[in-house]
Amino acid sequence: MNSLSRFLTKWWISRRANTAIFFKQTNAAIAAYRDMLAIDPNNELARLMLANLLSESGDNAAAMAELQRLTELRPEHADGWFNLGYLYEEADQLERAEHCFRRALALRSTLDRAWYGLGLVLVRAGRLDEAVDAFKQNVKLQPFSPYGYYQLGMTFHHLGRSDDAWMVYQQLAGFEPRFSATLKRDLERTVPQAAAKSRPESHLKEETTAEVS
Repeated sequence: MNSLSRFLTKWWISRRANTAIFFKQTNAAIAAYRDMLAIDPNNELARLMLANLLSESGDNAAAMAELQRLTELRPEHADGWFNLGYLYEEADQLERAEHCFRRALALRSTLDRAWYGLGLVLVRAGRLDEAVDAFKQNVKLQPFSPYGYYQLGMTFHHLGRSDDAWMVYQQLAGFEPRFSATLKRDLERTVPQAAAKSRPESHLKEETTAEVS
């Protein structure tokens, strides 16, 4: 295939992919990006888009494989590392998720969603002080992120830092009343982990937060 034919083929495949996405034809879009990678294996955008579509269709294993290949081909691809970290976190592979989020942040320290993802992983690992630092970076970079403020407030709460938790609530209430109401409710009804450790296990009530993830 000469350079002109290659260019025209890639252009046509790109049009196919965009049209399929526009009409929400996920399988057709996946097929188009696979065709693109067959003639251009180093096309990082096509591989990233393919991984996202595979994940949306529920095939996280295939999405992981594409992102692993992307980060092998382009170790400096911060978004590739972030997306791979997100999938690992979804799969409860916390060490791998943390590694990926930290790689993404080493490449681009302003990637606010990677700070958020790292914070979630650290909370799940019980490393709450480190999680506070991650969520602080998230809200610093994304000052109107209700998710970041919610997680920061709850992490302070579970550390037993009530004043800091309620200060975060006040900040959130200033621009997001719905999320601030959720945070207020959860601050009032959940038992901080620091306090819970001193109580008999039979006295503890497990709480869940359905509105915020």
